[in-house]
Amino acid sequence: MHESSDTPLSAQPPLCKGQFVGSDEGRTCTERARFEIGRYVDFPLPVCPEHLGPSLLRARNVLWPPVIRLIG
Repeated sequence: MHESSDTPLSAQPPLCKGQFVGSDEGRTCTERARFEIGRYVDFPLPVCPEHLGPSLLRARNVLWPPVIRLIG
């Protein structure tokens, strides 16, 4: 997806904070977040579609049942 350069940065979704595991561990995701996962005692976790499922299973302090909000 190509984002227009005239779109203010504050209007664009944040970058994904999903974690890579295995051989890609430590790598940073460069996709824009499309979802936020609600968490206990922590800020919501912004994630891309690829990291939504793994983050629900592995991220710390995820609310259960999950609270997922569409942001982009």
